[in-house]
Amino acid sequence: MRIFVYSAAQQDGKVVKGEREAENEVMLARMLRQEQLFLLDATPKDTAGGGGILHFNVNTILDRVRPITVVDKMFFTRNLAVMIGAGIPLARAMEALSDESANAKFRETLVSVNASVIKGTSFAESLRQYPKVFSDLFVNMVEVGEASGKLTLILRLLARQMKKDYDLKKRVRGAMIYPAIILIVLGGVGTFMMLYIVPTLSQTIKELGVALPLSTRIIIGVSDLIVNYALFVAAGVVAAAFAFWRLILRTARGKELFDRMVLHTPIFGKLIKQFNMARFCRTLSYLLTSGIAIVRSLEIAASVLGNAQYRFAVEHASKEIQKGRQLNDILSAYPYLFSPTVIHMMKVGEETGKIAEMLLRLALFFEEDVQNTTKNLSTIIEPVLMVVIGAVVGFFAVSMLQPIYGSLGNL
Repeated sequence: MRIFVYSAAQQDGKVVKGEREAENEVMLARMLRQEQLFLLDATPKDTAGGGGILHFNVNTILDRVRPITVVDKMFFTRNLAVMIGAGIPLARAMEALSDESANAKFRETLVSVNASVIKGTSFAESLRQYPKVFSDLFVNMVEVGEASGKLTLILRLLARQMKKDYDLKKRVRGAMIYPAIILIVLGGVGTFMMLYIVPTLSQTIKELGVALPLSTRIIIGVSDLIVNYALFVAAGVVAAAFAFWRLILRTARGKELFDRMVLHTPIFGKLIKQFNMARFCRTLSYLLTSGIAIVRSLEIAASVLGNAQYRFAVEHASKEIQKGRQLNDILSAYPYLFSPTVIHMMKVGEETGKIAEMLLRLALFFEEDVQNTTKNLSTIIEPVLMVVIGAVVGFFAVSMLQPIYGSLGNL
């Protein structure tokens, strides 16, 4: 048995603190629940030494700093749908799921949401108090589910949406890892050569007293700059990275230009288009299926898109559609984002009143494209990287060895 210092919430939302002996946090939560208290936080108290010495529980500290992940929310949503579908009241289901959550931050959030629900606030409004945890997409779909009496169906759709979104991001992220590692290693090797190999060779070359080609002078000059002004070079690299992040990625205009450029890059541009189209089509399909108005659905769908070009196009569509225009007609003005096939299927969907169904079919098509592209990406990128590495190594070898061979020819 251990003594825990805890904080818990009453049914009216008031937080109380105290100490209680229990085997673990789960047992403590059950004991407090019998007293109509919901555990928020619990820290083991070490009674063996006293003396004012602080004892830190590493697992507790790590649990406190661990962020709330998509997986945490995905399992919560799926399990909540199952429990509500089985006839368990929302408050009781939330209580059970908060006890089971392994993430301390998420557990606190669920307890607070449940306390708000018990006081009479709607589930959607209780979730809306935590915008960093539950997105607009999540809250608006839950709101529609509560109003229509189809909360179980909506939660299942949300769980499926998060699962598909998680799988898409995982595939794209995995496809980027290989080229990123190769480029990082190449940069590390290049820096090592500039710091240690080139200075030794350049000293030998200078002693030969021969005219140096332009490429050799460039490599030696870069090496001397890095060796003699290492701190300034490092500071310059950090400043350039910060300026790129602050002026390009953190400003609307800079992000727009960068995302436009990314869409036109070989290989990766196609993958990014497929990824954004898959997210857009599936999200909009689920929102429309849930009964959310198309204008609001487009606004929410735009917020989940990572590329600024797609986000701008969808936001523009949400404004223009209020004027009575068709969605396919609006998006056809962006042929570099939406292909004729996509526009045609949207048109058929709008004419037949089955736009949500058509969007879901498009989402499945693009998700399969993402899967196939990521599978073949390593096969495509590997020879390209080999050519780049060979060109860099060849340029270095020719530049540094040419003066030496030239001096031997003059003997």
